[in-house]
Amino acid sequence: MILSCNHISKSFGVNTVLKDVSFHVEEREKTAIVGINGAGKSTLLKIIMNQMNADSGDVVISKGATIGYLAQHDAVSSGNTIYEEMLDTKKDVIELEARIRTLEQDMRHLQGQALTNTLETYNRLMTEFENKNGYACESEITGVLKGLGFEETEFGKQVNTLSGGQKTRVALGKLLLSRPDIILLDEPTNHLDMNSIAWLETYLQNYDGAVIIVAHDRYFLNKVVSKIVELDQSHASVFMGNYNEYARKRASIREAQMKAYLNQQQEIRHQEEVIARLKSFNREKSIRRAESREKALDKIERLDKPVEAASEMKLHLEPRILSGNDVLTVRGLSKTYGTQNLFSNLDFEIKRGEKVAIIGDNGTGKTTLLKIINQVISQDSGSFELGSKVHIGYYDQEHHVLHMEKTLFEELSDAYPALTNTQIRNVLASFLFTNDDVFKRISDLSGGERGRISLAKLMLSEANFLILDEPTNHLDITSKEILENALKQYTGTVLYVSHDRYFINETATRILELTGSTLVNYIGNYDYYLEKKDELTPIYAPGASARSVRFFSGASSSSASSQQESETKKDWKLQKEEQAKERKRQNDLKKTEERIQQLEQRDGEIDALLASPDVYSDVRKCLELNNEKFSISQELETLYELWEKLM
Repeated sequence: MILSCNHISKSFGVNTVLKDVSFHVEEREKTAIVGINGAGKSTLLKIIMNQMNADSGDVVISKGATIGYLAQHDAVSSGNTIYEEMLDTKKDVIELEARIRTLEQDMRHLQGQALTNTLETYNRLMTEFENKNGYACESEITGVLKGLGFEETEFGKQVNTLSGGQKTRVALGKLLLSRPDIILLDEPTNHLDMNSIAWLETYLQNYDGAVIIVAHDRYFLNKVVSKIVELDQSHASVFMGNYNEYARKRASIREAQMKAYLNQQQEIRHQEEVIARLKSFNREKSIRRAESREKALDKIERLDKPVEAASEMKLHLEPRILSGNDVLTVRGLSKTYGTQNLFSNLDFEIKRGEKVAIIGDNGTGKTTLLKIINQVISQDSGSFELGSKVHIGYYDQEHHVLHMEKTLFEELSDAYPALTNTQIRNVLASFLFTNDDVFKRISDLSGGERGRISLAKLMLSEANFLILDEPTNHLDITSKEILENALKQYTGTVLYVSHDRYFINETATRILELTGSTLVNYIGNYDYYLEKKDELTPIYAPGASARSVRFFSGASSSSASSQQESETKKDWKLQKEEQAKERKRQNDLKKTEERIQQLEQRDGEIDALLASPDVYSDVRKCLELNNEKFSISQELETLYELWEKLM
């Protein structure tokens, strides 16, 4: 064990973020910390790094272990070039090499014991140099920089001239090159393109230290981690396995918790009904039974209803009208910025019902292509045509479709004036904006909150062609899953740009890769793209691709239809059996209640007879009635038990 968090608790005012959080990390283990936005993931990393004090609990790190941390918005700022900045991380290796070279020069002029002593020092330093991989120092720097998306022509750029995302990549590169025993990474994939993320996955998989990652990139987590620490409702739960295994286990646990809660609620209602009915019989034994059941019911430890924060967000996407079959036709589209040619002569078509993902490296023009189609900017040449009755809904990653000076309420009421105040509040509540939150200004919202209000506007648009630019940016995993499910059920057409490979894998029916200034077409999800990208030729005929989609969709539909028919027959048979059992139970219950009423009525008649002077003076008659009363009592005891069972 190289790191241990023991009973960590942290509150900000009345808001408890972490409560009794405990977990440990083994050497070389790759661990992810997951949870919704605001669950305390970044807070926990800062506590581990001693940048923030916990209210209680402690963090124990193995003696002598080194630790490195990349926060979410960490960036390097200096007058060095990119290469010089990376080289600074290897300062100890460079200084060691300089000492070795000095000793080599000195040994030329030494003799005797002085030479022997110097040679011993030289051998010791050489061993240290080799252990630090000194010979591969420069190639290691080059490999990390290229892996993080820097071209060799960029190595000489000054760090101060870089964009924020590039500076963050330099900071990540420096951390990786320093090779601490424990690496803490907070959203490391935010500023990386797909190739760089794939490189980082491989790097971390083979890293000989421990890694703790906070990330919303589920595909990345699947590839890298073997343990998940979930922060939910201030508490921590540990799951072994990658993200998919965690998701399955979490869903199974949530389902079991909900099932246990519902079963208990059903049992409580049932017991209350039985108690009320037993009391209604108004007999000493039935009342005693009712009281006994009441005591047992009071002793039950009531389960709380399982809740999952953010799962209340309700997103339902549905077009108001049906578009034509040809949704978008693009011919010869080209765009250049200055000397940079983004793309040339792009040709593709999108048919109704398709969900098409555009992927590619940063700077290839993916967002530009969406903006052209949405008429935000103009193309240099070529054309595009929207089909019949196509109504576009646009989601912009920078949220330019939002008005920063407006409140949330004004944003929706101005965009959709036909909505009543109650309807607007209901929509905002569906996206977790309640009470005074609706009067917050857009400019004061976090990235995730702006994403939610943009999704709310998208839902209200009732568009049949959604154009989405990085829709999962700033969304936590739960919100991403809600969006995925909404898009899967959406009957319209979707064209989107995303770096979220898990999201693409779940939602895309076709992938267009923008590379080398042109598009490559893949008929399938992201796994299919990975499988086929090295085999398929760079250019595809869009018409043939569309036919393939329709062909495979048809085959799949036929198979699905057959399977559904089989399942329906099985369900119908089971339903009939259950209905027959229920009819028998109801019939038996009715007969039992009727027999109980008959016996109780006869028991009352016997009591009246025994009180009559004509009867209690007749010994034989009294004996007969007492025997009958005893028999009734025994039969009622059996019937009460049967009635409780049938109930």
